[in-house]
Amino acid sequence: MKNTINSIVSEELCAGCGTCIAFCPKEAIKLEINNKKGIYAPRINENNCNKCGICYKVCPGYEVNFKELNNEIFGKAPDNTSIGNNLNCYIGYSKDNNIRYNSTSGGVITQLLIFALEEGIIDGALVTKMKKDSPLEPEPFIARTKQEIIDASKSKYCPVPANIALKEILNSKNDEKFAVVGLSCHIHGIRKAERINKKLKQKIVLHIGIVCNQTPTFLATEYILKKLKISSEDVKKLSYRGDGWPGSMKISVNNYEIKQSLGEYWSSGFGQFFYPIRCTICCDHTAELADISFADAWIPEIQKKDNVGTSIIISRNNFSEELIKNATLKNKITLKLIDSSKVVKSQKHGINFKKRDLKGRMALLNVFGKKTPYYDTTGLSNPTMKSCLSGILIYTRVYISSKKNIWGLLIYYQSLRNKLINHLRILIS
Repeated sequence: MKNTINSIVSEELCAGCGTCIAFCPKEAIKLEINNKKGIYAPRINENNCNKCGICYKVCPGYEVNFKELNNEIFGKAPDNTSIGNNLNCYIGYSKDNNIRYNSTSGGVITQLLIFALEEGIIDGALVTKMKKDSPLEPEPFIARTKQEIIDASKSKYCPVPANIALKEILNSKNDEKFAVVGLSCHIHGIRKAERINKKLKQKIVLHIGIVCNQTPTFLATEYILKKLKISSEDVKKLSYRGDGWPGSMKISVNNYEIKQSLGEYWSSGFGQFFYPIRCTICCDHTAELADISFADAWIPEIQKKDNVGTSIIISRNNFSEELIKNATLKNKITLKLIDSSKVVKSQKHGINFKKRDLKGRMALLNVFGKKTPYYDTTGLSNPTMKSCLSGILIYTRVYISSKKNIWGLLIYYQSLRNKLINHLRILIS
């Protein structure tokens, strides 16, 4: 059925964002984990579906018209095609040392949500935590207290269907206002949904975007557990970041805890092999349709001296600009203006992946009969031999990572590779 998300799932364009779940008037769609691919996929109960097509209209998986949405949201096309519309760029961090240390990168998102809640700007925020009873799965929810916001801090390096929680926003009291926190795909889905649901548009007063290169599949975490010889059933709690910057993964198993630095587990295959295919054909690294976007401050002068955490902040409209400045005046966050060129430079790898090399991967998929999403946007480079070859490498890695029976070889390869790199570093130094 072309007018439902069935066609999007069958064409492997589903981003797993959860928007369709929240907006189905018949509650005919359920989200399930595809254990083979390690991603979420919606499934329609045909007996309940009335073929209204709403799920298709709000889906960001097959199409995002950036030209139209930028004009509607910001009143103009972006001047900066790398990071989208922006008023100012900053670096900053929470003035609460506990929040700063225990967040992903400076704790500004957490602090800003708490500030907005305490100031009465919002009544709640769509955020995500890991489930208590199933610690390897995320749980999107509406946080309504300071502690609930803190509980949802830190990155979740696994698929997150954040927009399923939009249902609670839609069913909230008429005068309640909310913030939403999500990756590019979540923000895309929300912005598309707001075009056809004015109630949602009125209720969401703040869209917070998290810069994203790609989201690892559930197989990435499963792979790490296998590498560490930990059974998933024994995991009591898991966090991917926190404890300073750049942070560590912590796995609580029965009566002990295992800790790995971000660089250690990300370079062990976690961040190089386990891509969802749909993430490789996303063109938005910096959540360009958000009111305000956040990223790790991969800026050399900060990296050298910062072991606690600092955020890059891209303010895109007057509302977000006023919010962060008021939070600064009330001593909640520290803020320092930086040039947008520093943001582009700090995010160079992700921007190149999403902008420069995207059409090469799309062309490669099209050759093999695969569908790709439609983007009405500028800033995308034409396919090159290099981007196509890079795509071949990426999809080879994706294929290898999907074969659990050869993970042992992958673990051996990554171990050998890391030893070689360390040996070369010693020789060079």
